[in-house]
Amino acid sequence: MKRLVICLLLVLPPAISAQSLDECRRLAREHYPEIRQYDLISQTEQYDLSNAARAWIPQMTLSGQATWQTSVAEFPDALSGMLAQQGVGIPGMRKDQYRVAIDVSQTIWDGGQSKAGRAIAEAEAAEQRNRVDVNLYELQSRVDNLYFGILLLDEREAQTEAMIGLLESNLARLRACCKNGVAMQADADAVEAELLTARQTLGQVVSSRASYRRMLELFIGRPLDSGILEKPALPEVAGRTSARPELALFDAEAAKLDAQRKAVKSSLTPRFSAFAQGYYGYPGLDMFKSMMSSDCRLDAYVGIRMSWNIGAFYNKRNNLGKIDAAARQIDVQRDIFLFNTRMQTAQDNGEIARLHKAIADDARIVELRRSVRMAAESQLENGVIDATDLLRKITDETAAALARSTHEIELLQAMYRLKHTLNQ
Repeated sequence: MKRLVICLLLVLPPAISAQSLDECRRLAREHYPEIRQYDLISQTEQYDLSNAARAWIPQMTLSGQATWQTSVAEFPDALSGMLAQQGVGIPGMRKDQYRVAIDVSQTIWDGGQSKAGRAIAEAEAAEQRNRVDVNLYELQSRVDNLYFGILLLDEREAQTEAMIGLLESNLARLRACCKNGVAMQADADAVEAELLTARQTLGQVVSSRASYRRMLELFIGRPLDSGILEKPALPEVAGRTSARPELALFDAEAAKLDAQRKAVKSSLTPRFSAFAQGYYGYPGLDMFKSMMSSDCRLDAYVGIRMSWNIGAFYNKRNNLGKIDAAARQIDVQRDIFLFNTRMQTAQDNGEIARLHKAIADDARIVELRRSVRMAAESQLENGVIDATDLLRKITDETAAALARSTHEIELLQAMYRLKHTLNQ
């Protein structure tokens, strides 16, 4: 049994010892399935580069054919008659012909096509990597929202528990007063009803908190400790903006279009290659021997070949036009992104200023609400006010304390959101 427990502990993923925001971000990035895209992109890039480089390897083609044709080359009748008078028989060339050939070709100059292919492969891989960077960068924002959501629910749970403690102490005091005939049972019933409502609220908060923690655990791939998450310190936010991964993606997309533009231009140039062909079959290159004998022969020839795809000129303007239109679309998307980033930065700065101002007054508001509540408890014991007034004071104090803690966490979240927007 002891060995089984040890094995289970070794198999199960460990809980996070330091439940910090940075640790959750790191674990989420490592656990997110898209992280595996980097290796796959590198493998695909190597395959594409290898294929492009093999354009300079000699290309070998093995072919075979068997044909029958209606007519073949033959001697003129007059010449055939003269040779027949000399006792020389010429059977002529057969109409069924056979050939097995090996063709070897070596590229001498491809007009820059292989270079363009390598450039496109590298540009596509860079674009895909930057796209993964963008998705993983957005993952950070999702983890932050869950993390700060849990912190807000932690504070709400703590304030609700504090409210329950106040209600329980006042309910016990009222029940004692009812026994002594100092207070009415209706006052105790009102406090007890509010206590039950607060406990229901606590149950809802605990359930929501568990759901948020479970979602965060799914992101990071391991369980969280049962304790409260660590509240991050207030970050320093500089005014400068670092390059966002989205901008790098736009640059990579533009670089891919440049590579495609060069590939279109390279398709307009002629290509030169050296070739050699050897074949065994009938007829051979020497037609006279093939006319005299139907034996298969081994022949070969070498040469230089030039090929020029004139049809590439037909689509040049359209292909370059499509690439230019795509480049302008990238410029528009870049401008939209920069505009939205400036808008988000202004919104975050405004939210941070509002929260700083609110937090400056929160401490005094909580102090005053607590003083009013303590005075109300004394007045209730002396019969000056009823339970309804006390409950209102307790609710006001709880709301003030919750607003203070909520503003503090919202300020943290807004500052980290601004750091995310500025990529700091």
